[in-house]
Amino acid sequence: MTISMRGGMLAALLCVAQTVTISAYSQANPPETPEAPATQPGAPGPPAGEPGQPDKPAAPVALPPLPPPDPANFTASMPTKATVEAFLRASWGYDLNRIFQVQAIQKTQVDGISRVVVLVEEKGTQQTQPSELAFLTLPDGKHLIANEEILPFGEHPFENYKSILERDAKGPSRGPSNAALQLVEFSDFQCPHCKEAQPTLERLLKDYPQAHFVSQVYPLRNIHSEAEKAAEIGVCVAKIGGNDAFFKYTDAVYANQAQLTPESSAQALASAVTAAGVDDAKVKACVAEPSTKAAVDASIQVGNEIGVNQTPLLFVNGRLLPFAGIPYDQLKLIIDYDLKQGGAK
Repeated sequence: MTISMRGGMLAALLCVAQTVTISAYSQANPPETPEAPATQPGAPGPPAGEPGQPDKPAAPVALPPLPPPDPANFTASMPTKATVEAFLRASWGYDLNRIFQVQAIQKTQVDGISRVVVLVEEKGTQQTQPSELAFLTLPDGKHLIANEEILPFGEHPFENYKSILERDAKGPSRGPSNAALQLVEFSDFQCPHCKEAQPTLERLLKDYPQAHFVSQVYPLRNIHSEAEKAAEIGVCVAKIGGNDAFFKYTDAVYANQAQLTPESSAQALASAVTAAGVDDAKVKACVAEPSTKAAVDASIQVGNEIGVNQTPLLFVNGRLLPFAGIPYDQLKLIIDYDLKQGGAK
């Protein structure tokens, strides 16, 4: 697929070669309207079929060679071309069909901020010309700006987020804490896409039993009236009953997510507490304690520090994946690649 330059920059840069946006498979605070994929200029549309017959997909076209970079377009000393290439390999190396070439690293009017231009082609597609990806790198060498998003950058772009999550992601967990594979989910109990993502998550944990999984509550307070309440109760269930009780509570809440309304959430959440095997009176007393809201605030703060603003999001050794919108085989491909590279530094 070609890379959408409209709204899909986060997914395009750090995740997958798809023209979907993250917001199409998640909920933001406040919600955003998904944008349609951009069509590459000059790219042909699908071939028209015979009347009354289904259209036939066009055969992939041969990719033209990428134009050689002009040395005059490399006016900035930082980042180096080697650093940009290492960043792109870390982000995209799992996809053997993607061809990229650093076309320019230019100075801007702001000292220390450089403009990077990359040409990208995808084998086996209808693409007739390369896509152009442009972003700004910041003076710290660890971040870039693209489409109003601040994203990790550098030879090991996921290392900083991985360290933050290892230090501060203290939610209920499964698996050994010293595992080479760290999975951290940020979710909202009232978010329908979070519910839809749970089978994928369970499948991942089954296929990667060596992983350490951490669940971080991230209620979207501005759009989900019952999410905060569900998160606070979840914190207390985990505090009183432990990890197993929390995940039983999670399953029960998602199973009856339609009941999370101002009129019926109290009963639905009480039923989930019962399903978790935890005493309801103890949970209510715990929820009343200021430390419970503080724990939810702390979980949200961890997410904010690493750029979470919608749910569900999964971090795989620090790499952000909008996993509700990625085919499962591609998720595994990315995870396996990162493990081979030494844990997605």
